Amino acid sequence: MKFSISRDALLRPLNLVAGVVERRQTLPILSNVLLVLEGDQLSLSGTDLEVELVGRVKLAEPATTPGEVTVPARKLVDICKSLPEGSDIAFTVEESKVTVRSGRSRFTLSTLPARDFPSVEEGAGTHRFTIKQGQLKRLIERTGFAMAQQDVRYYLNGMLLEVKGGRLRVVATDGHRLAMCTLSEPIPVEEDIQVILPRKGVLELSRLLLDEAEDIAVVLGTNHLRATTTDFTFTSKLVDGKFPDYERVLPRAADKVIIGSRLDLRQAFTRTAILSNEKYRGVRLKLAPDVIEIVANNPEQEQAEEQVSVEYQGDTVEIGFNVSYLLDVLGVLSGEKVKLSMSDPNSSALLEESDDGDSLYVVMPMRL
Repeated sequence: MKFSISRDALLRPLNLVAGVVERRQTLPILSNVLLVLEGDQLSLSGTDLEVELVGRVKLAEPATTPGEVTVPARKLVDICKSLPEGSDIAFTVEESKVTVRSGRSRFTLSTLPARDFPSVEEGAGTHRFTIKQGQLKRLIERTGFAMAQQDVRYYLNGMLLEVKGGRLRVVATDGHRLAMCTLSEPIPVEEDIQVILPRKGVLELSRLLLDEAEDIAVVLGTNHLRATTTDFTFTSKLVDGKFPDYERVLPRAADKVIIGSRLDLRQAFTRTAILSNEKYRGVRLKLAPDVIEIVANNPEQEQAEEQVSVEYQGDTVEIGFNVSYLLDVLGVLSGEKVKLSMSDPNSSALLEESDDGDSLYVVMPMRL
């Protein structure tokens, strides 16, 4: 197996594929990346048995000797990064070693047999659709921050993808807040389906969506999701669990509606957060006609107060929130105005763009 490739052409897929590879592995081969050479196409694969990523790159000229080999992912990335931009790299595989040459540099890497490289099982998918990469990236960016990180309720450590009535919707929640975004255009899928993509799968898939105008083909199966672009094939196992009924969480009788400047509120929350309790991050919101007062205290008896002019006609109400959750939402919303709806100090608040937006956010109150 022998081929040459430019450093810059190799580095982009190699970086993404190596991102899937875990640094601390129980199986040595999982620290490696699989290189497969056929004609003028080089494929690079990385996996941690849950998520698999295959990147494809065209060579300038077809290789005379095809083949496959696995090499240490992290070392190969570091070698490629350290070489000068615009340089060419020549790979030669002999026995159980790979020689990497570029200019006056020469590296010899150990290999493991390609036949031992595992692949994430792939069944036939039941649901298929194609959307723009930019649309999928928006769905993930608008909701991903609300995923749980290491919750014992393992089904919260991921993101729900739901196809219902020809609409694609993604939902994430950690039990304290919920984020939901719905694709504005219908997709041609007749049967409804719900799947949970694990947290790592969500993060890796998001990194691939670099070309917003290009298509991505998504296949959903009973236990895997596969997404394919011209340069990559991404496969992830799904979380086997039942996602909570998120529609029950959406506040129904929210009669107190505040409309305010997204930027003004975000800046006011950022300033008051400085003096909030570092552990619980609580702030008090005091609603009065046409004004919202934000107050933060901490155990050192320090206090921050902000007043923001808003559109609100209703009773005076006092309610506590985790300020980090509010800032996360205001960070992903767009538009000048934001709409905040609630019913009483003990019920959740609903945040959305004041115009017709595609996203909804629910934040649970805090007792302060």
